Amino acid sequence: MSEETKNETSGIEMSDKNEENASFLAAVERSKKIEEDILVNPKKYRVLTGDRPTGRLHIGHYFGSLQNRVRLQNLGVPTMILIADYQVLTDHDAFDKISQNTKELVIDYLAAGIKPGDDVAIYPHSYVPEANQLMIPFLTLVTNSELSRNPTVKDEIQKSELSVVNAGMYTYPVHQACDILFCKGNVVPVGKDQLPHLEMTANIARRFNKKFCKNREPIFPIPNALLSKTPMILGLDGGKKMSKSLGNAIMLSATEDETAKLIKKAKTDTERVITYDPVNRPEVANLLRLISLCTKEEPEAIAERIGEGGGGMLKKTLTEAINEELRPLRQRRAELEKETDYIRSVLLSGAEKARAIAEKTLKEVRAAMNMEI
Repeated sequence: MSEETKNETSGIEMSDKNEENASFLAAVERSKKIEEDILVNPKKYRVLTGDRPTGRLHIGHYFGSLQNRVRLQNLGVPTMILIADYQVLTDHDAFDKISQNTKELVIDYLAAGIKPGDDVAIYPHSYVPEANQLMIPFLTLVTNSELSRNPTVKDEIQKSELSVVNAGMYTYPVHQACDILFCKGNVVPVGKDQLPHLEMTANIARRFNKKFCKNREPIFPIPNALLSKTPMILGLDGGKKMSKSLGNAIMLSATEDETAKLIKKAKTDTERVITYDPVNRPEVANLLRLISLCTKEEPEAIAERIGEGGGGMLKKTLTEAINEELRPLRQRRAELEKETDYIRSVLLSGAEKARAIAEKTLKEVRAAMNMEI
């Protein structure tokens, strides 16, 4: 590669990075304004959020998303909680466990404080066929190259380690657009890494409205990100995001003794005095942040209190903090595990509510596309 070509390539990469940073900063500003307005006008918004049913949830989910869902629910924001069972088929072979994992998710949600009702629905998207019918028209609004270069798709493909990538992986962001737009969700809680997915949903909404709603009111709102204020929750290894598959997670369903054993294996360092130094002591800093999420103290204050107690005292403090924080949730979870009929009713009721919304949206979509008979 010539020096001139290198410079051109470097310039393009720099331009892309600047554009990405500008886009992120704009998303941050919009998120701040939405947070302020939600306090005044909660019914103006509809939140779409959810998880894939790949197993029980861990404390990363609890601090990273569940607490925020409960907060929004309690503020009175209408909330759709999706269990993305179809998406498990794209990169997992554990389809034989989807049904049980779906129920485990519901148990975790309810134990954490989610309350299904008029404004809150929990449902699997395989039970909302009308929403999935949006897939075909939405696919006509995106290109193959857009799907192939979507950074979230690339990341999912890399993490899946599939030898053959099925088409479902590439259409993942379009399916997500169906999940968000069928209920006209206008707020989606996400982290920075999920913004490309949401941007594709926004593009699909814009393109549909522009193409099919020229002489009528736009059907779809442009969804905005509600950016998480909680930093990425690292696992007990202190190096990677907390994950069941990496074995570095504490499950919400773990017992207090299991939690203590897991934390004993957590990575720290050889320094005796505990300090909060994310750059030079990332493993110690990670455990201090986990304590902070439980106790609401600043990590620096926790470190000062532990002082020369070393890694042993740090782990003991973390164990006590997590077990204290999760004790009510775990008690409720144990009760819910016995209420199988209730768990099923939550899902069926949620699916019924979601279908009613989806039927209305699909009718509007058919009319806009001149497909009514």
